[in-house]
Amino acid sequence: MEWLALSPEEWVAVSLSLKVSIWATIVSLPVGIVVAHILARREFVGKSVLNGLVHLPLILPPVVTGYLLLLSFGRRGPVGSLLESCCGLVFSFRWTGAALACGVMAFPLMVRAIRLSIEAVDRKLEAAAGTLGASPMMVFMTVTLPLILPGIVAGAILAFAKAMGEFGATITFVSNIPGETQTLPSAIYTFTQVPGGELGALRLTLVSIAIAMIALIASEILARRISRRIGA
Repeated sequence: MEWLALSPEEWVAVSLSLKVSIWATIVSLPVGIVVAHILARREFVGKSVLNGLVHLPLILPPVVTGYLLLLSFGRRGPVGSLLESCCGLVFSFRWTGAALACGVMAFPLMVRAIRLSIEAVDRKLEAAAGTLGASPMMVFMTVTLPLILPGIVAGAILAFAKAMGEFGATITFVSNIPGETQTLPSAIYTFTQVPGGELGALRLTLVSIAIAMIALIASEILARRISRRIGA
């Protein structure tokens, strides 16, 4: 079973994937909650367009999404150059760019899970809190948010699992640099391109499957516990 032992380079790819996926999930979660709430509770001109933009990464080829990110967030892109000049934040060919690409690709799954949980909340409860003088923000924080916690947990973990497996947009946007942007899928791809890399690819594939399964099982367990706690 010695062939199952990961090399130092493979450990780097695993740790980088975890780092990128965790940051992608943490940063996109507040935005995902806001967007999901808007889509679930608001009616406005352009709602269909917003809904389409949110879900566009699911439909577009990942390479196209990565190229659009490169055009926008690259050092010569309008957003990327602005962020670099004002905040010193660089995305292209950095792990931060990998986190951005993973966050964009996982965002639709997160929003969909949270939106479904918001739509399942009985609006009479929110209306009752409103009649007692609570502001919309207070209603959301004290009524809606506790009830949708299972959906938020499920959405976050789904996004994390999706980020762990993201490949096309990441390699297009930040390339495949060992130690900097080479995540698990990129490392597996690299192993498949060199003679004798089959064992390395198999090891990292098993690691990817294990992490994804742990994430999905944890999502299910946490969602059940939270549901029991809030009596949903």
